[in-house]
Amino acid sequence: MPKIKRAIISVSDKKGVVDFAKALHSMGVEILSTGGTAKALRDAGVSVKDVSDYTGFPEMMDGRLKTLHPKVHGGLLARRDNPKDIEDIKEYGIELIDMIVVNLYPFEETIAKPNVTFAEAIENIDIGGPTMLRSASKNFKDVVVVTDANDYEKIIKEMKENKGVLSYKTRLGLAIRVFRTTSRYDGAIADYLTKEAEKK
Repeated sequence: MPKIKRAIISVSDKKGVVDFAKALHSMGVEILSTGGTAKALRDAGVSVKDVSDYTGFPEMMDGRLKTLHPKVHGGLLARRDNPKDIEDIKEYGIELIDMIVVNLYPFEETIAKPNVTFAEAIENIDIGGPTMLRSASKNFKDVVVVTDANDYEKIIKEMKENKGVLSYKTRLGLAIRVFRTTSRYDGAIADYLTKEAEKK
């Protein structure tokens, strides 16, 4: 399993993320981040590189477009044992990304609010988050996917015990959780939109 050298951290729920990022940084992990997460980490003294600086493409559309870029998804999808993949990323200046720490916009919490508007619900449909989660989980052998703050402590413990590496079993377990999470998330969106359609 590859050593974790570079991570993207982009979370809606920031519980525990500063301490997790500090622990990663102390092990030599380079941290890329976006928007409010980058600010929170910087404010806490964590060294962070903006994803927009890495991609050379600014965040835009009120944050709708941040991580949907070949330099992000190429870094997640590249198979470390596939010479053609490695040749491609070198040709296009893509860096390998070994971990993502992502939790999704709170769609279900948003639609549970009294008097929530349809427009507000739509803006809380996460696009970039699930896309990164799925890319990384497809390539779980090479990329660690972290979606739950309750996992931060045990991930750091395992990395410290194994010189920056997480086991195949841990990686697979985290990937399975991602697909269950995104499936449930998409189901909630589909159910909400179906109810809205029935009102028309």
